[in-house]
Amino acid sequence: MAIEKLLIANRGEIALRIHRACHEMGIKTVAVHSTADADAMHVRLADEAICIGPPAAKYSYLNIAAIISAAEISGADAIHPGYGFLSENAKFAEIVEAHGLAFVGPKPEHIRTMGDKIEAKRTAGALGLPLVPGSDGAVSDVEEARAIADAAGYPVIIKAASGGGGRGMKVCTSPDQLETLMQQAGSEAKAAFGDATVYIEKYLGNPRHIEIQVFGDGNGNAIHLGERDCSLQRRHQKVLEEAPSPVLSQAERERIGGICAKAMADMGYRGAGTIEFLWENGEFYFIEMNTRLQVEHPVTEMITGLDLVREQIRVAEGKPLSVNQEDIRFTGHAIECRINAEDPKTFAPSPGTVTSYHVPGGMHVRVDSGLYQGYKVPPYYDSMIGKLIVYGRTREGAIMRLRRALEEYVIEGMKTTIPLHQALLKDPEFLNGDYTIKWLEEWLAREDGQ
Repeated sequence: MAIEKLLIANRGEIALRIHRACHEMGIKTVAVHSTADADAMHVRLADEAICIGPPAAKYSYLNIAAIISAAEISGADAIHPGYGFLSENAKFAEIVEAHGLAFVGPKPEHIRTMGDKIEAKRTAGALGLPLVPGSDGAVSDVEEARAIADAAGYPVIIKAASGGGGRGMKVCTSPDQLETLMQQAGSEAKAAFGDATVYIEKYLGNPRHIEIQVFGDGNGNAIHLGERDCSLQRRHQKVLEEAPSPVLSQAERERIGGICAKAMADMGYRGAGTIEFLWENGEFYFIEMNTRLQVEHPVTEMITGLDLVREQIRVAEGKPLSVNQEDIRFTGHAIECRINAEDPKTFAPSPGTVTSYHVPGGMHVRVDSGLYQGYKVPPYYDSMIGKLIVYGRTREGAIMRLRRALEEYVIEGMKTTIPLHQALLKDPEFLNGDYTIKWLEEWLAREDGQ
């Protein structure tokens, strides 16, 4: 089917990103918005806009009935969920398709499988992806847990099967702690996610977070688009991403990329997906798969030249992938800074009205943001207000361009994390690419101690 009108079931910079891709393809757009987002840029630019509820996400952006009604009222023939909100909700995908609409995303069964961490790990192992040593599934019996932990080797980590963000996670360094920590992790998981199920894995001491971008057509054809290094994190939230990773060789990239592409082909996966790994001492360990577009997808677009949103829409129309694996050429280096409306030292949210605004420009500089002068950043949603992405022929060139772009970037009326990124780009360890998932929090602690 040819998509002629697409409803964007999201907000902020990703809604604007989807709108732009649609208009470049000749597709009309429908923006849905809460009352708090009536003046958002994507709402202003879309061909049609429909208010779906009050500010709270559960009454608007998570309101499936309101979104489906908006699609039917507007005559949309497809829905793109963006990321966050309903993007990995299998029930939503099923409802969209049951109403005769194209869902610009994976098949509902794949969303469901990969949304359950235990089932995702089991499926990943069956597909040949390298796993972290640990339990094959849920663990409730303490003696079984002890046997698994002994086999994997201490320290181990006890994790909630549902949810994320660090909740329901406990690191266990010795057998005598195991029973207590399992109970604590289960209680936290139950409170946060309504599911007390936990599983056990070997705890990797100081790994990097490396993810592989994959794409499938749903008919057994799949490719990979290389890796992104997302190791700069604070409280499990990514701060800066780059591609390619400073630590992988071309041989490692081709090996893990090939494994991931084959897994997606065997699965019959449709659309964009990201397979996330921990990487330590040259080994990859599967942690999860995100069955959606990622926040950091622009760095992959920069080094491959492929428009990922356009490709998502093509696949949703039933078309084959526009490129084969041999067509993909990785050139240069790209880095993305997530710009948040937060205090750069305390990370307290800092919503407010944009009193002055100027985006950086020049060769190979991209800003994905819905901000404009006079726009009021609402306090109800995620604090990310923009992404600054730069490309360079080398990593060093990209860093120099990013420094220059950050100097030009003006957002006044609220505190932002621009100063944090400027400080990071001066650190010798970052400049050497010598960082892990623990590095940023240790760096912040050092900065606070000065």
